[in-house]
This record gives sequence, C-alpha cells and structure tokens, in this order.
Amino acid sequence: MLSASGLGVFLLLATSSAHTVIQSCLCSALLPAGLQVNCSSLNLMEVPRLPLETKELHLQDNQLTAVSPGVFDRLPELRRVHLSRNPFHCDCRIQYLRNWLLRNRDVISGEPTCVSPSSVAHTPITELKDDHFSSCAKQNCVGGGYNTLIGVMLCGLIVLLMWGLRLAKNSTYTLDIDERHTGFEAHSLRSLKPKHRRRLQGTPSEVSGSSASLTWTDDLERPLINMEILPQILDSLHKKHNIKIKAS
Repeated sequence: MLSASGLGVFLLLATSSAHTVIQSCLCSALLPAGLQVNCSSLNLMEVPRLPLETKELHLQDNQLTAVSPGVFDRLPELRRVHLSRNPFHCDCRIQYLRNWLLRNRDVISGEPTCVSPSSVAHTPITELKDDHFSSCAKQNCVGGGYNTLIGVMLCGLIVLLMWGLRLAKNSTYTLDIDERHTGFEAHSLRSLKPKHRRRLQGTPSEVSGSSASLTWTDDLERPLINMEILPQILDSLHKKHNIKIKAS
C-alpha cells in the first residue's frame, strides 16, 4: 500500500515538472554577448517577461493576438524577432506592434500577418494604413476630452464652494424693526409680537354700538427691557456677529 502511494506521488511530481518545462521559454547564450530566448510553440496568449539581455526572440507558432505596448521597447539588446504564425487580431490593440515593426524592419524575421477581422485578413501588419486606425484616434480624443471636461467641472465646483464660504463669512445681515417690535427679551432678543396680544373687552352689542366704548388692554407675558440699553445690544451684535439692525 505504501509502495503504491509513493509511486503515485512520483508520477504527480513528474507530470508537474514536465508541464513546467513545456510552458517555459528556453534561454541560451549568444556570442559574443546576449541571450537567445526560444518561446515558440508554447500556446502563449501574451508575451512573457523577458530578460533585458534578450538579443534574439522566437515567438512563432503561439496564440498571440496582440503585443502589449512597450514590451519590445524594454529590450534594448533585441536584434532579431520571430512572430510568424500567430493569430493576430488587427484592431486598435495591434497599433503598437505595427508602429514598432515599421521602425524596426531589419529586426523582423518572417512578416507577421493579420488573421482577423476579415477585412484585413492575410494582410501583413506593416501594410496597415493609418486610416485603419482612424477610429482609434477618435476614441482616444473622446476619452481625453471627457476626462478634461470632468476635471474642469470639478475644479469649477471647488472654486464655487470656496467662493460661497468666503461670501457667507463676509455677509452682513440687516434687520428692519417697526415700532410694534421695539420690545426685546433680554436673554434672546426675540420679537414679542406673538406674545404681545391686545384683547378686546366688551360685549358684542357694545362693539356694534360705538367704537368709543371699547376698552383695550395689553397682555404682556414678560417685562420688556429698557430701551436705553438697546443701542449697546445692537453694537454688540454688529461687532461680534456682523449683524446690523436698522430701526424704522
């Protein structure tokens, strides 16, 4: 039983090791300097991380549909690249590879071609015209314009908020006081109009007979402050709270 378990573990490790070897690129030294990196026939869907010393790169017979921007620019020693027999999809994502190939024609071994879309199938990537990527430029412009617009709107909102806070801080409040509201409570300075009621005393017959027979009384719930101290209170409101009260 133990022997069978050990055999199973050995087979599992052997399978895992073989899988690792298959999925790894093979590197070999080139004279006088540099590395040859062979990543061909590994079913790669993207270019793996490569040593900076890579001088010759084999990527043929994989499943590459595009090359991420900047991948080849990070390899200063690159002198030969094999990219043939990959199903490149020539949309906006292929623009980087196309521009890089145009700048480095002498580096390419075997011209890579488009597989899709059907309108450019079997067309060498280097033969794609600028018009083919015109929609990509429009998308970039729209995206950039949208981001710029959002940034401007946010900045404007911040400026408006700051202006509003500053305006509120420097605002002056003016209150008009009629003679009917010249009484203030000492603790809150609220108008006593709701509490200052005049009651009509008399019978309905007296009211209908003559207005001269009516008796009016003031119902004051609390004593009012002396009007002599009102200027001091108004001055304090103006200095401490920037509130101006204008009597009329």
